[in-house]
Amino acid sequence: MDRLWINARLATMAGDGLGVIDDGAIACRDGRIAYAGPSAAAPQTADEIIDCGGRWITPGLIDCHTHLVHAGNRAGEWAQRLEGVSYEEIARAGGGILSTMRATRAATEAELVAIALPRLDALLAEGVTTIEVKSGYGLTVEHELKMLRAARALGVTRDVRVATTLLGAHAVPHDYAGRADAYVDLVCNEMIPAAIGLADAVDAFCEGIGFSPQQTARVLAAARAAGLPVKLHAEQLSALHGASLAASHGALSADHLEHADEQDVRAMAAAGTVAVLLPGAYYFMRETQLPPIDLFRAHHVPIAIATDCNPGTSPTTSLLLMLNMAATLFRLTVTEALRGVTVNAAAALGLADTIGTLEPGKACDLALWDISDPAELVYRIGFNPLYARVKDGRCC
Repeated sequence: MDRLWINARLATMAGDGLGVIDDGAIACRDGRIAYAGPSAAAPQTADEIIDCGGRWITPGLIDCHTHLVHAGNRAGEWAQRLEGVSYEEIARAGGGILSTMRATRAATEAELVAIALPRLDALLAEGVTTIEVKSGYGLTVEHELKMLRAARALGVTRDVRVATTLLGAHAVPHDYAGRADAYVDLVCNEMIPAAIGLADAVDAFCEGIGFSPQQTARVLAAARAAGLPVKLHAEQLSALHGASLAASHGALSADHLEHADEQDVRAMAAAGTVAVLLPGAYYFMRETQLPPIDLFRAHHVPIAIATDCNPGTSPTTSLLLMLNMAATLFRLTVTEALRGVTVNAAAALGLADTIGTLEPGKACDLALWDISDPAELVYRIGFNPLYARVKDGRCC
């Protein structure tokens, strides 16, 4: 064995609950978990033995929906919203996503990496070992690929697993004003083929201020034809049955979902599509329509939680805060919240076979916590009890 963590309490996330083992140990070989279970049956020797002093170990946290790579900020627009201007009004006046687009297009790839690193470091400091990063602020082939390369570079500059998502269908750029179908042609015929090898998945914004269900369906079909899995921003501001559309294309996840109904939830359940909830955006936009949590529970749709880190509607870099918001605003239980940033978040990225639980064969991604109970990770606000972060068996 390379490393052995002993005298630990484990929340493995295996099975249906937290998978608690009160007197546990974890062994690692070649970056993979070789053993996770009771201390009595653990290997006795290793190149390095780490005494955890009774601390809790969870899988490394997973932030499965972010827009981490971008330039500029939209504090001025936020001030407008405080004065009563709606998000939709700002977007239609050339602000919103298009405002960030202009700043992002003006930045070099190296500048985008440098700008994103402090955001990434804040997430890593809370135990995140895997992060999804979307493009979507370039809105040309050149600039979308630049964003994807910057996202990949983050995983080289820092010890973190990065999953990249092409979000070319995020908004209609100003040079395609009134020609949304033509822009969708660009996304389908040029952008998606060019992103093969750089993007792990394709996303779109199915919304009245984004793309219609018909246009979104073209993007999802083009992605699947190119061999790329899909996910979707759906039912955030209105009910367009984007979640049902995503499920019909076998989407990994449908995200936001405040306006999803039972038809959508049934479709997601049948397709195995994960519901990714984004409480930061719900809070920041002062929404009142709650996601249909009880329907997700009734139909056994896995629930994940993410920061949605972005400059316009969720400028947060704290996944731990999202745990508390998910519990407080959406009434998720402690178990649901913690599974939402581990095993279910892994499923939302198509990585359930690799990460998300403490089980043999999975990557040895760990978060060690100075807490007395896992509930503290959800209960406390502005509290970061991370003791150590381990990625692929390496303390980092």
